[in-house]
Amino acid sequence: MGVQPKKHLGQHFLTDQNICKKIVNQYTNFGGTHNVLEIGPGMGAITAHFLQNDAINLHVMEVDADSVAYLNSNYPSLHGKVHQQDFLKTDLSTFFEGEQFAVVGNFPYNISSQILFHCITYRNQIPEIMGMFQKEVAERVAEPPGSKKYGILSVLMQTYYDISYCFTVHENVFNPPPKVKSGVIRCIRNERTHLPCDETLFKKVVKATFNQRRKTIRNGLKVILDVQNLPAHPYLKQRAETLSVKQFIELTQLVEETIKSNAQ
Repeated sequence: MGVQPKKHLGQHFLTDQNICKKIVNQYTNFGGTHNVLEIGPGMGAITAHFLQNDAINLHVMEVDADSVAYLNSNYPSLHGKVHQQDFLKTDLSTFFEGEQFAVVGNFPYNISSQILFHCITYRNQIPEIMGMFQKEVAERVAEPPGSKKYGILSVLMQTYYDISYCFTVHENVFNPPPKVKSGVIRCIRNERTHLPCDETLFKKVVKATFNQRRKTIRNGLKVILDVQNLPAHPYLKQRAETLSVKQFIELTQLVEETIKSNAQ
C-alpha cells in the first residue's frame, strides 16, 4: 500500500525515476561531509537513490505519519534514521552530533522559503542545500541583481551560499501534478560565514528596502532610522533590486555608522 498525498501538507510525490536520479546526481558532497538530511521524503522516491550510495549517512525527516510508517516498512536500512518531526521547529545543532550535513529534498512548496531561512540559521553546519522547489522560488533564489525576481530571499541566500539553477521539472512527473513547474537548485556555502556588519541590522535593511522596492533605498530605510541623518551616498538613490550582496553589506555599514553616531 502506498501513501495518499495530502493537500494540506503540500505533498506532490515524484513518480519518474529518471527525474529522481537526475535530482540526486546534483548533490556534490561539498566539503566532504557524508551526512545527509532529506526533508519530506514521502514514499522515498529520491531516498531510494541516495541509499544506493554507501558513502552517505542518510537521515530523513517527515511530519506525515503515513509516510513515516511507509518508510520504516519499505526501507529497513533507514531503521533509526526516520525522524517524525517538523524541520522548521527542529534544533539542527544536535543533528549528526554537531557534525556538518547537507540538506536535500523535494521540499514541500508551501514552506520551502521557510526551510531555506531555517538552513541559513544553521549555515555553519550546512555546507550544501540541494533540492526541488516551485520554479518561481528556485529562480528567485538563484536570480542575480537587476530583475523583479531578485528579492529578499535572493539576497539572504546569496549572502551565504553560491546558487546554481540546475534544471526545470514539469508537472506530469508528480502525483498529483502541481499547478506549477518546479526547479532544482544547488546551494554551496561560500566563505562569507560572518558579515562585517551587524547581521540582524543587515536583514532589517534588506527587508525594509525590498518592502518598498518601487521607491528609492533612502525612502525604504525610513522604517529603520531618520534618513535625514544619512550622509550622501549613491546607493540611497537606487532601488533595492539593483544592489548586490556586497553592496547591501556596505549599505548596512553606512546605516550602522549613522545609528552609532546619532547615539553619541
